[in-house]
Amino acid sequence: MTLATKAFGVKEENKPLEPLEIQRRPVGDSDVKIDITYCGVCHSDIHTARNEWGGSKYPVVPGHEIIGRVSTVGKNVKKFKVGDLVGVGCMVDSCQECNQCKNDLEQFCEKGATYTYNSEDKHIKGQRTFGGYSNEIVVDKEFVLNIPENIDPAAAAPLLCAGITTWSPLKHWNVKKGDKVGVIGLGGLGHMGVKFANALGAHVVMITTSPSKIEDAKKLGAHEVLISKDAEAMKAQKQSFDFILNTIPVGHKMDPYISLLKNDATMVLVGAIEPLEPFHGGALIRGRKRISGSLIGGIKETQEMLDFCGEHNIVSDIQMIDIKDINDAYDRVVKADVKYRFVIDMASLKA
Repeated sequence: MTLATKAFGVKEENKPLEPLEIQRRPVGDSDVKIDITYCGVCHSDIHTARNEWGGSKYPVVPGHEIIGRVSTVGKNVKKFKVGDLVGVGCMVDSCQECNQCKNDLEQFCEKGATYTYNSEDKHIKGQRTFGGYSNEIVVDKEFVLNIPENIDPAAAAPLLCAGITTWSPLKHWNVKKGDKVGVIGLGGLGHMGVKFANALGAHVVMITTSPSKIEDAKKLGAHEVLISKDAEAMKAQKQSFDFILNTIPVGHKMDPYISLLKNDATMVLVGAIEPLEPFHGGALIRGRKRISGSLIGGIKETQEMLDFCGEHNIVSDIQMIDIKDINDAYDRVVKADVKYRFVIDMASLKA
């Protein structure tokens, strides 16, 4: 029998989020049941709730930055026990058999990863997966993550998406001590990029259009701030960056940022899941420069990121909200009126 669970979600397109009752599967032999304590609010939640990317199937219960305590484990689960502090990120399943999955790249599963919400539920026929804006969740043990007990669990929630989204490219492109790293955009992703690049020993430059963000960027660990609207300042740093992490969430001009890269250097896109403005091919050809992209990270890499956060006491900067305030929070995220990630106190759903 399925388990009735209180949740908050959207019943149909263009409607606000409201209380819902959803069904979770019973705990199987390889499953972990988690009582959710905190859930981060990602811009992807908004895109899906509002069907801005297309493909949303209602009802939608968003939330893929989930923190909680284990309440039940299946008989085949050895890595987790009742009471453990754990997390669930953007995925709850994959085929676990293809080359991508065997190489710890479940996000690129050749048969398609099962995302935490709005994917076909493999266990409940005819249902989509429901996310973390709920009291509890049942997840395959292979997609549950250990959260270090020494870090703030609420502020750890965004690590499950914003954290791994920025950590993965920094590690994949081997950012190291002494590298000059640019982070474009100071938001939920950008502020984590600054923290991680700093902790990895890089010389970090926050690249932003807004002079008002200089002070915050330096508090977060940026050594310099480059105002991209300042043509002279941009010219002065031309061809000086070893790596650039581009977190801008919308289409934009690329040429000004390409000009900052050294020969053989890379700019990685993690924010703009939409068309970009045309850029000049010669800007890449002259200097053998690269533009690439990166999508979250696999489970192994996500655990490595969480362990690094525990060792270096790295968490997100958050603003806590009650679930009743989620619709207002969505509007504020769209207006970039948050520093730098909302996190829902899920105890407010039980009240």
